[in-house]
Amino acid sequence: MNSPLHLFQAAGIELEYMIVNKQTFKINPIADEVIKSLTGIYTSDTEYENIGWSNELVLHVIELKTPEPVTTLKYLDEAFLKSIRKINDYLSEFNSMLLPTGAHPLMNPFKETKLWPHEYNAVYEAYNRIFGCKGHGWSNLQSVHLNLPFANDDEFGRLHAAIRILLPVIPALTASTPILDGRDTGYKDARLLEYAQNQKLVPSIGGVVIPERAFSKQDYENIILKNIYKDIAEFDKENILQNEWLNSRGAIARFDRNAFEIRIIDIQESPIADLAIAFVIIESLKNFVNEKLIKYEVQKQWTENSLAAIYNNVIKNGEDTIITDENYLTIFNLPPKSSAKNILEKLISEIDFTGYEEFKTNIDIIMSKGTLSTRIIKTLNNDYSEKNIISVYQMIANCLKENKLFTL
Repeated sequence: MNSPLHLFQAAGIELEYMIVNKQTFKINPIADEVIKSLTGIYTSDTEYENIGWSNELVLHVIELKTPEPVTTLKYLDEAFLKSIRKINDYLSEFNSMLLPTGAHPLMNPFKETKLWPHEYNAVYEAYNRIFGCKGHGWSNLQSVHLNLPFANDDEFGRLHAAIRILLPVIPALTASTPILDGRDTGYKDARLLEYAQNQKLVPSIGGVVIPERAFSKQDYENIILKNIYKDIAEFDKENILQNEWLNSRGAIARFDRNAFEIRIIDIQESPIADLAIAFVIIESLKNFVNEKLIKYEVQKQWTENSLAAIYNNVIKNGEDTIITDENYLTIFNLPPKSSAKNILEKLISEIDFTGYEEFKTNIDIIMSKGTLSTRIIKTLNNDYSEKNIISVYQMIANCLKENKLFTL
C-alpha cells in the first residue's frame, strides 16, 4: 500500500466540457459515443495520453482528468489540450465541438436533458427520482474540481481551515456564468446560485456551501456526513446514495482518496486559464496553512454562516464585490470597504511564480480584464439576442481550441 500524500505534494485536476453543435449551439448528448470512439464499447471512462476521459450525470458533458495526482501543474494544460483536440476531431464527424464555461447560455435543461444511461446509471436515476435532475443546477453546469491531499488528522484540519477561509473569494477569480436562458442573470456566477438550490429537499446535503467547522475526520463524520446520511435515508431506501460524494458543499472531504475536493470553480475558456487559477488557489492555500496571513487557531474560529455571507455576495458581484465584513478584510490587512479584487491582489502578491511565469501572465490578464463573466458581459454589450450570444460563445470555443484567454 502506498504511503498517503502529504499536503501539497500533488494535486488532481478535473475539467468538464459541454458538447454542442457547431452552428446551432444546441447541446449534443453523445459523450458516450466519444468515449466509445477510444474503447470500442460503452464505458464510463478511458484514458488518452495520460489524461482520463469519463462521463458525468448528463450525456452532453464529458470530464477530462488526471488519472493520478500530479506533482506539478507545469505543462499540464498541454496534456489536456491534446485530449481536447482529439475529442474535437472526433466530434467534427457530428458537426459538433467542445464548449467551455460553467454553463450553456441558451440550453433549456427541462427539455434537453438526457441522463447518462450506462454504468452507474442507478446512482443518476436515484438522484433524478429524488431531486429531479432537469434544471440548471443539475444538468447545465461545468466546473473544475481541484483535489488536494492530506496524510493525517493534523493535515486534514489545517487544509480544511485554509480552504474554508479561501472559498468565499474564489468566484471573484473564476466566475464564468453570467448568462442562463439567453439573458443576463444579474449574477457573475449564476452556476453557483443554481448549485446552492438544487438539493433543497434535503438541506443538509449542501448546507450553506461553506463547510462547517470540522477539523478532524471524526468531527467531520459527526458534524457533516452522519447528518447527510440520516436525512437522505428517507428518500433512498436502497442506500444507493449513502456515500461521501453525496456531500455537495463547496469543498468536500474524500476519505476514499485522502483528499479535499474543491468544487466551486467555474471552468474557464482554456486549460491554461484553468491551470493558472488552480496554481493561484494552491499557492494561496499553502500560505494559509503556513499561517502567513492568519494563525490556524484563528482560521478555525470562522463560522460557516459568516463566510457564506461573503460568498453569497461574491457569486453575485464577482471581483467587484465590496466586502463589508471588516474582520475578513483584516485577514488580508486591507482597509474597510475593500473589494474582492483587492483581496485577490493581496493573495497573488504573496505568491512566487518563479518557473510558472506563463501562469502569472494569464492571471494578470484576468486581474486586469476581469473574470470571464465580466468579459462575456462586456463583449455582449447589452445585446442578448441568440445570434449575438452564439457569436460571442463561438469566440470562446475558439479560445479552447487555441488554449488562450478570451480578451476584449
